[in-house]
Amino acid sequence: MSKFSTGSVEPVPAVSGDVSGGGGRFPPQIKYILGNEACERFSFYGMKGILALYIIGVLHKSSDASTEIVHLFGAVVYCTPLLGAWLSDQILGRYKTILWVSFLYCAGHGTLALSDLSASLAFKEGCLFVGLAFIAVGAGGIKPCVSAFMGDQFGENQGRAVARAYAAFYWCINIGSLGAFLIIPWVKDEYGYGWAFAIPGILMAVATAVFWLGRSRYKHVPPARADKSRVGFFRVLIFAYTNRERREGETRWDAARRKFRRQDVDDAVGTLRVLWVFLLIPPFFALFDQTSSTWLLQGNQMEAFQIWGHTFSAEQMQAANPAMVLFLIPLLTFGVYPFLGKFASPLRRMAVGMFIAAVSFGIVGWLQMRIEGGEKISLLWQVLPYLVLTVSEILVSTTGLEFAYTQAPKNMKSIITSFWLLTMTAGNLLVAGITRFMPAAVEAGSASASSGRFFLYAKLMVATAVLFALATSFYKYRERTEAEAKS
Repeated sequence: MSKFSTGSVEPVPAVSGDVSGGGGRFPPQIKYILGNEACERFSFYGMKGILALYIIGVLHKSSDASTEIVHLFGAVVYCTPLLGAWLSDQILGRYKTILWVSFLYCAGHGTLALSDLSASLAFKEGCLFVGLAFIAVGAGGIKPCVSAFMGDQFGENQGRAVARAYAAFYWCINIGSLGAFLIIPWVKDEYGYGWAFAIPGILMAVATAVFWLGRSRYKHVPPARADKSRVGFFRVLIFAYTNRERREGETRWDAARRKFRRQDVDDAVGTLRVLWVFLLIPPFFALFDQTSSTWLLQGNQMEAFQIWGHTFSAEQMQAANPAMVLFLIPLLTFGVYPFLGKFASPLRRMAVGMFIAAVSFGIVGWLQMRIEGGEKISLLWQVLPYLVLTVSEILVSTTGLEFAYTQAPKNMKSIITSFWLLTMTAGNLLVAGITRFMPAAVEAGSASASSGRFFLYAKLMVATAVLFALATSFYKYRERTEAEAKS
């Protein structure tokens, strides 16, 4: 569940005109966007946090089938932002896209809640797939729009307020997910899955209503109708790799410069360099997104623990990630990175993060070996791999967004955002593919949460980290222009 994919890499649009709010103050309409984001993230993670065990316990699917469904759902969530961006840029604009797609989002939650009305497994399964399809389109459809729409609300000279607004936006994401992981599993245990799916739907309806309440205050940027930078990038790329009429000693890019503007070609080359780095990112997200599938399945085999009289379940353990993120981000950003200085360059941080992710799966593999050996292990042990994985998330995911934003040409950042989200789609598809096609190492239907499978992912991540470190060791960072630094 990469919370950082919500859009912080998006460039803040430069808007003209007098937008209310001084240099350091939020425009008054920002509170509606922040409220919307907190409720939307609660609704999404509340539903996703109980999904894997619902598929097993209610629909009587195997652990492997549950893992496959959860990750196919994740894959769709992270590719539908392309649809949302197209609707926003070409037809509806950001406000209408967010509003109308949110209704579909609400319908998805409502469909899941209706599954409790019938005892028929066929009815429940139908509600599951229809509901997940609606939610995937809804969650993914608004993903590229909300953070950019918030940026639309600021004037050109409100840089300090913009930075504070995005910090608040990030906190809303994590507070929403933290609350969801703690509350919805408790609701499920006390009142059943019907209410556990209904409450996220109610929160999504609240999110939509809060967003709508600010309608008269928002500043609207009309649809661009055509993203010339996106079209130009693909035209340059296709020409460069298909053109065979190059002069002697001429590179493919030299030939492209004869046909296109030099700036367009330079932008395409710069974007392509970033995308080559992205090629090795999917295995990380294959590991990270398993907190809502295989790690949850492992936790369900462990002994629940109590704190202050409250018993924590495997589903509630997922709250460890957002809670740790809120603490570790400032610690790493303001403490560790400055101390390490130049050694903590973005690509080095990402490489280290990948190795650390492998360690987290080595730990869960070790825990699973003990479980398979018949030991009764406290769920509290999962705090350790969660801590390790959360550190790796910050090093890879947040740093990846920083790298993409600073290294992409100014007018190519939306393309970079789209491809970053597609690395998450690829990671989820990788898990679904491994789960479907690799033979079970233990009893049928349980291979996805076996020690052998966890160690396999750890080895895959080590190999990927080595390749990433080698491939990026000679990367020459692009310096931001003065104009970009001021934007």
